[in-house]
Parts: sequence; structure tokens; C-alpha cells
Amino acid sequence: MITRRQALGAAAAAGAIAPFGGAIAQEKRNVSIVTGGTGGVYYPLGGGLANMLTKYLPGWQATAEVTGGSVDNLKLIGAKRADIAFTMADVSLDAEKGQDKFKGGVVPNRALAVLYPNRMHVVTVEGMGINSMKDLKGKRVSTGSPGSATEVMAFRLMEAAGIDKDKDVKRERLGVAESTNAIKDRKIDAYFWVGGLPTAAVTDLAATPGTKIKMIDHAEFVDGMNAKYGNLYSKGMIPAGTYPGQDKDNPIVDVWNILVVHDSMPVDVAYQITKVIFDNTAEWATVHAEAKSLSLANQKQANSPVPFHPGALKLYAERGIKVGS
Repeated sequence: MITRRQALGAAAAAGAIAPFGGAIAQEKRNVSIVTGGTGGVYYPLGGGLANMLTKYLPGWQATAEVTGGSVDNLKLIGAKRADIAFTMADVSLDAEKGQDKFKGGVVPNRALAVLYPNRMHVVTVEGMGINSMKDLKGKRVSTGSPGSATEVMAFRLMEAAGIDKDKDVKRERLGVAESTNAIKDRKIDAYFWVGGLPTAAVTDLAATPGTKIKMIDHAEFVDGMNAKYGNLYSKGMIPAGTYPGQDKDNPIVDVWNILVVHDSMPVDVAYQITKVIFDNTAEWATVHAEAKSLSLANQKQANSPVPFHPGALKLYAERGIKVGS
């Protein structure tokens, strides 16, 4: 859910879209980048991107905004109250089609870049009696904050696992940082989180004295999710040792993260943003290691369910990459 403060912050950046009607120049330009919660990966990457755009594009002033996540981000893009959004591929497609969380409101979003695979975490700790997905029944479970892609994907995973989100669990709707605090206080038994590796809030839980983290395997449900929602998900792994005390590999569901803009963004503006990203990947990776996953080779239509923006395609053509395979 977008807080009043966040909405005002995004509204203040609303002018960022309007100046994009002309050619690139050195006049002042405010750019709003919508990310996610402070305990996840989108927020630090968004801050890093804001710094790079401000540093390398004269006259630009970019800022990263805290939001509820992908759903909120796409709605802000649709309302032209934000310029650049981090989102998961499945939510991007929902927005493009006007379905699920976007019924009655199509958001014509276009990809600038496929970023990195997002990993579904199903997190608990020893002593909760949870060893598999079916053990979540009857438990207190956070499925992610309202307006987040975590919530969307958690519902789909639970459905594939035969768990009724409304009847089988006592459901909370908390962000990853809030979920970590709640499980520490024993107010919930487990939580879902979709993010990069490592996620700071999950590391915080795993490093808590007297706590033994437990990551629940769920890769077996990928086929069921894809059968209903399209070929959006794949089998992945959170390797042992990713988090303190995680002593075995955790087979999971993956989904790609993409960076999107409104389809009305001028070609020259989208081109400049994409160019800054790929010219400065190593610098971006100093903010968070997931930026190392960014590569020209991953810029394939198979990894983005929405079309790439023509400005991004211009950059890829210059780099010898033909998107579509």
C-alpha cells in the first residue's frame, strides 16, 4: 500500500514525465524511481540508479522512492506519477493486460532492462513445526505487503501447493522487514518474500542470536504455477550459506525482475537511461551484488513478458544484441 507520504513524494516527481516531450538537453529534469521496501533489494538498487543518472546525465536529478513494491510501482507508472519502476515480470504482464490487481486499469509499460532473477523465499525458524509447504496450514503467515509482487506470487504458490490463502492460514500482510521483526517476536510463524540474494532483512533474521533459520523447499510447484499463469516461473536455488546458519540448498521458484517505464516515454530519454545502466554496471554492483547479474545476454523477450521500449532496443542494437530470441 502506498502511504500518504510516499504518494506525495511520487506526486512531487510527477513533472518528471512532462519534460520528456522534447529532445535531451541540459535543462533541469526531476526523475522519480519507484522501488520497494527498505529491507529488500529494489530500494538500494533504485538509490544506486538515481545516483548514476544524476551523476552522468547533466541537468538530471533522480530520486528513489520507497513503495509497497511492484503493484504500487506499476500503478504509479500508469498514473504518470513515476518515471522508472522496478517490478517482477509476472506483475508487469498483469498490468499490461489489466488483470488481477489491475482489473479495469491497463498500464502500458515497456521494459528497459531485464535485471536479475527474483527468488521466492518461504522463511521460518526452527521450533515452529514447519518443514514443508503443507505445514503452513493453520499457521500465522505473512504473505507480503499490500501492493507487492510478493503477495501476488505468494498467493499463486500457495494455490499450486493446495493451500487456501483465506481459509488455511492466519494471514498477515507485512513487508519483509516487518515480517522479520514479527517472526522474531513470535507474532507470526513464517513469511513469504520474493527478492534478490542476499536480502538484508532475511540476513538479519538468520543472524539473530538463538535463532536457526529454516528455508522451505517449494520448486516442485513451478509447473502448477506455469500451467495457470503462463511460462513466467522457473526452478531456482538459494544456495546453502546464502544466509547465516542456512546449511543446505533451498530449491525454489524464480521469476525475473525488470526495469520498466510508461510506453509514452520518448525514445531518446529511454535510450539515455538504458545507456547509463549498461555503461556503469560495475559501479551499480557496488550498491548491491545482484547488479552483477545484469547482462546484455539476458535482454531477451523470453525474459520480459512485455515489449522492450524502442529506446532500449536502440541501445541493444548498437551493442549488437537483437532482442526477440
